Amino acid sequence: MAKILIKQACVVTMNAANDVFNGDVLIENRRIVKMGQSLQETADKVINANGKVLLPGFVQTHIHLCQTLFRGRADDLELIDWLKQRIWPLEAAHNEDSVFYSALLGIGELIRSGTTTILDMETVNHTNSAFEAVSQSGIRAISGKVMMDHGDEVPPALMEKTAESLQESVDLLEKWHGFDHGRIQYAFSPRFVVSCTEELLIGVRDLSAHYNVKVHTHASENRGEIEMVENERGMRNIVYLDHIGLAGPNLVLAHCVWLNDEEKRIIRDRGVKVTHCPGSNLKLASGIAEIPDLLAQGIHVGIGADGAPCNNNLDMFQEMRLTALIQKVHHGPTVMDARTVLRMATMGGAEVLGLEKDIGSIEVGKLADLQLLDLDDFHTFPSYDVDLFSRIVYSATRGDVNTVIIDGKIVMEHKMVRTIDRTLVLKEADRSIKQLLTRL
Repeated sequence: MAKILIKQACVVTMNAANDVFNGDVLIENRRIVKMGQSLQETADKVINANGKVLLPGFVQTHIHLCQTLFRGRADDLELIDWLKQRIWPLEAAHNEDSVFYSALLGIGELIRSGTTTILDMETVNHTNSAFEAVSQSGIRAISGKVMMDHGDEVPPALMEKTAESLQESVDLLEKWHGFDHGRIQYAFSPRFVVSCTEELLIGVRDLSAHYNVKVHTHASENRGEIEMVENERGMRNIVYLDHIGLAGPNLVLAHCVWLNDEEKRIIRDRGVKVTHCPGSNLKLASGIAEIPDLLAQGIHVGIGADGAPCNNNLDMFQEMRLTALIQKVHHGPTVMDARTVLRMATMGGAEVLGLEKDIGSIEVGKLADLQLLDLDDFHTFPSYDVDLFSRIVYSATRGDVNTVIIDGKIVMEHKMVRTIDRTLVLKEADRSIKQLLTRL
């Protein structure tokens, strides 16, 4: 594996002290092996980063790669209608080919905008194709097939038998979990309580404990969803998940917009992780999650763009800006400052995924998941005596990402993604969605 030396960068480490220094970073055998000023090292590849900012790659904690093909096809709806009228029928029409190109399209966008790690939730079928796309692209991912064995108005192609859903998930886990030195991992992914029998959720609980892997699901995103759970299970979402023994450190809950004090206490006491999706929550009119309160209670919170049909992009720069701004209306201008938000997008996400020892900051011994930003442009100037964290969170855009390194490999250089054929994927994305629509 190539030895890479990044020279003369402004290094934003995102370590515990938020240290920033001007200097060099040496990468060897996937990891950062040396940092300092004017390193005298030979390398297979030297990157002149003078005037550029070196930042940890973003960690997005809630993504649906299988939905990227549906961008622009489910606008201006609230959650339950969005699912039943548009997303579920579209997902039911997927085949191996369309899932593959949907995933590659999404991954290309993620890499171009500085995201190096994702927690991804696929659809019920053809998840192996998404893993193939992840493998090819070089992105770091925890992913899993959606599990659905219950609910109303679910297309037949998405309605599973409980035992078969569990077995297919295990088969995928045993094939992909730990692939490529652990770059790819598996997470059991029951869609949400509305779509899952108690038998399925208890099966997920036991399998997650057996394999020691994450459980990734949606919870308390929408008031209608909460009412449906209460009517059927007799208690609110988080209380129910705790009641059946699923609430624990391996559980990652997407959204958590509508929580009461008891549910916040359960999340805190059980070590459950939360992923905040402000763009999706605003577009679906779901609400604004009480993120400052969750952080104040010591709950680990990451950020995710969710899926392309409810956002409509996968851009962490936009999500960071929204994460900061939507809270200031209610809590004042000092809440959710730039340092807090940038930490959520990097180390915070790593903590949510249990990967904080390997990624999320630039430190010796950690895996080399990095992005190089070029902030030398109209929209980021003047730079004189301006807080760098503020420039990144409030002014920078995905167009400023110049180079991306994942697992010690350069996957994008000078804004050109090396691992994905852009022309081919764009062409195949249009072909795939055209064919998918004929299968609806």
